[in-house]
Amino acid sequence: MGAFGWPHLLIILAVIILIFGAAKLPALAKSLGQSARVFKGEMKAMKEEDNATASAKVEQPASDDAAKASVESGKPADSNS
Repeated sequence: MGAFGWPHLLIILAVIILIFGAAKLPALAKSLGQSARVFKGEMKAMKEEDNATASAKVEQPASDDAAKASVESGKPADSNS
C-alpha cells in the first residue's frame, strides 16, 4: 500500500484550503500548471541539446580514426590517391 491513503490526502487538501483559501486555489493551480509546462519544455530542450552533443561526439572519433590510419600508412588523410 502507498504511503498516503485517501484520508491522508483529504486532510492535506483541507489544510491547503485553510492556508490559501478557496478563492486563491484556481490561481494557485494555474501557476503550478504553468510552472510544470515551463519545466517540461526546458527538460525537452536539454535532452535535445544532449542528443546533439552526443551525435557530434560520435562523429568526431571517426575522423580521429582516419587521422590515425593516415599516420600509420604515411599518407595524408585528405589524399584521394
